Amino acid sequence: MADEPNKPSRPIRPRGGPSGRKRRVVIDGGNSRGRDGRQARDRSASQETQSRQQPVAAPTGPVTVPSGVSVKDLSAALGITVAQIIKIMMGLGEMATITQSLSDESVLLIATEVDREVVIKHAADDDSEPEVFEDADDDLAARPPVVTIMGHVDHGKTTLLDAIRETSVVDTEAGGITQHIGAYQAVLDGRRITFLDTPGHEAFTAMRARGAKITDIAILVVAADDGVMPQTRESISHARAAGVPIVVAVNKIDVPNANLDRVRSELATEGLQPEEWGGTTQFAEVSAKQRLNLDELLEKLLLVADAELDLRANPSAEASGPIIESRLDVGRGPVATMLVHRGTLRVGDAIVAGDASGKVRALYDYKGEKVKEARPGEPVEILGFDRPPPAGELARVVEHERLAKDIAQKRAGRLRREQLAQRSKRGVSLESLFSQLQEGVVQDLNIVLKGDVQGSVEALLGELGKIQHSEVRVNVIHTGVGGITENDINLASASNALVIGFNVRPSAEARALADREGVDIRTYRVIYQLTDEIQQALVGMLTPVQTEETMGEAEVRALFKVSRLGTIAGCMVTTGTIRRNAQVRVVRDGTEIYDTSISQLKRFKDDAREVTEGF
Repeated sequence: MADEPNKPSRPIRPRGGPSGRKRRVVIDGGNSRGRDGRQARDRSASQETQSRQQPVAAPTGPVTVPSGVSVKDLSAALGITVAQIIKIMMGLGEMATITQSLSDESVLLIATEVDREVVIKHAADDDSEPEVFEDADDDLAARPPVVTIMGHVDHGKTTLLDAIRETSVVDTEAGGITQHIGAYQAVLDGRRITFLDTPGHEAFTAMRARGAKITDIAILVVAADDGVMPQTRESISHARAAGVPIVVAVNKIDVPNANLDRVRSELATEGLQPEEWGGTTQFAEVSAKQRLNLDELLEKLLLVADAELDLRANPSAEASGPIIESRLDVGRGPVATMLVHRGTLRVGDAIVAGDASGKVRALYDYKGEKVKEARPGEPVEILGFDRPPPAGELARVVEHERLAKDIAQKRAGRLRREQLAQRSKRGVSLESLFSQLQEGVVQDLNIVLKGDVQGSVEALLGELGKIQHSEVRVNVIHTGVGGITENDINLASASNALVIGFNVRPSAEARALADREGVDIRTYRVIYQLTDEIQQALVGMLTPVQTEETMGEAEVRALFKVSRLGTIAGCMVTTGTIRRNAQVRVVRDGTEIYDTSISQLKRFKDDAREVTEGF
């Protein structure tokens, strides 16, 4: 092609500017190092791989790990590789990942395989370590003795407490058996005595034992016409294990066949020698129904407190003490009963107990009256927790609410890891391995357990754990306080579980979902009925029982008060049919509050035999 003379030729410059150097644009810091950067990344990946394959320095002696420990943390504790643990788990028929929580049985099996000794520490173990406070003598002040009433069922424990505090409790208990723990106070000559009312049936061994651990003196109630019974001996064992002195109250001295000498001789064989027989045990002969010699009993309690115990505490310190009971209260939210052991609890304090925390919004004494503070030895009802704290937990006041929340969240994390490990559907255990060889596969009876208060749930867990069967294992996969909800039904459906409610009822939505999913809901009011029924079902001896069929449900929209009739409930029937003379339960937020029958049924002004849905 010929050159064009009119266009001047343009010089060609090298790339990179006038200097001729090439420009370098850095996009990735790793790439900027070129070969060196790639080598650094390769070294990092190689070190990560080696950390999985090479064992860390193995500690000597027994190893302590938390319950629900992950594969990675167990590897570091035992000084073996993650790959080794995963290989052992695969040999036991379970696939495990590096972050998976391991059940206690799996941890013990892995430790056995690598010939190491492992101690598993549960979150509950932290509470068993008592706090030690060093207070100057000048800071200590006298506090009321805390007394627990123990003994055999139907020997008159609650009736005795009822007589002492002059209120009626027995009439409200199912079957006359105390189902919950309460705390009350009595006054003699200006001195206060704090009483804990512990449950009286054998199903509440765990709750009774907890009552003995937080008390100063135990009153052993023995019926004069019945003598020493199995639970009497059990109560003596609990009191001795807690290291508390025992005062014997021989009740029912007014009945015709009372034999006081027989009671004394039977108790003497148990190591409780009466003082008049040369022993050291104080005896008081009382009648709870006739209210005889109650002051004598209180005098002997104060005598033992003064002679054998140094009951003083520092009221100026930050408050701490055990949670006696907790529940979800309609309109007030989570409510907890605390027995203050040390310090003074005040409205506005930040408080933490287990995985529950909050700020004290209100305090109520044993009479239900509002108070501004609670001193050592006083039971008090607390409003302000974000959830019902577990019964038996140590509650303590901390500096501010944020710290309380942080402590509770850490505890909740530990409990969650433990639950995840226990919920493993194919958990490996020695029990399952041996039983597969001898009797075939062990099946689990999964249970979702809901109760009205935390103490009842705890007692139920203890009793269900005692049920033993060669082919079926009872496995409680979830517990909670409050009514049975849709979440409980969904969990039961996914886990093929039975839903059990103790003094609580399912909501209408939960019942409808249970019908759709085929989930069985069973509700009880007395614990031994629940345990007996499950034991009978496990051995195939379940006898026909009277079943309860829901005919309909109605929602209360308004209340009308008529002087000659009382209170009338204006209702809308939401499902089914409401019939005259039918049994009816009044349920509020899932918790049963009244059980009665329909005496009159009207639609507008006319009497009606039944009212159907939508009217």
